[in-house]
Amino acid sequence: MTIRVALFGTESTGKTTLARRLADVFAAPWAEEYVRSFWHRRDGDIRVEDLATIARGQIDNEARAAARAGQLVVCDTELITNTLWADLLFPGQCPAWVRAAAERRSRHYALYLLCDTDIDFVDDGQRCFPAPAERERCRRIWRGALVERDLPFVDIRGPLPQRLNTAISAIRHATRVAPPRSHGR
Repeated sequence: MTIRVALFGTESTGKTTLARRLADVFAAPWAEEYVRSFWHRRDGDIRVEDLATIARGQIDNEARAAARAGQLVVCDTELITNTLWADLLFPGQCPAWVRAAAERRSRHYALYLLCDTDIDFVDDGQRCFPAPAERERCRRIWRGALVERDLPFVDIRGPLPQRLNTAISAIRHATRVAPPRSHGR
């Protein structure tokens, strides 16, 4: 069975950069965040009726990556994040099946890597909450989602090299999967 690790956190916390680096270090596939490509195809016009499509796309991206995986797949986000964004941007409109799937699927990740907001905010055109107080509010929401569900997670903080080292160590500890020898770890 493939071991799944999820990058988790609010916007502009370095999840995609870290997911790519971890996939490289562990020679594992990574499941891209579906909403990013969806957003580009729609020129940023995302509506409440798109929430189910976005969730299905995220599930499909993860399934495709898992099908290519050996021991490990790195997931650049997952469905709890979809529900948190739905609640922030479209209160009360998250489809019930997405919420149920998020709860069920959350138990299939060996580890969540909770990326902190302690790095510079980078506005890539998709961002919603750039102010420090908003970032802190979102950080608390994402952390609370993991704590409330009693999901296994490790805080990821600091500059990229520190984040990468913390993540590698956490993955090794939680999954017993080691990077191939070519990465010297």
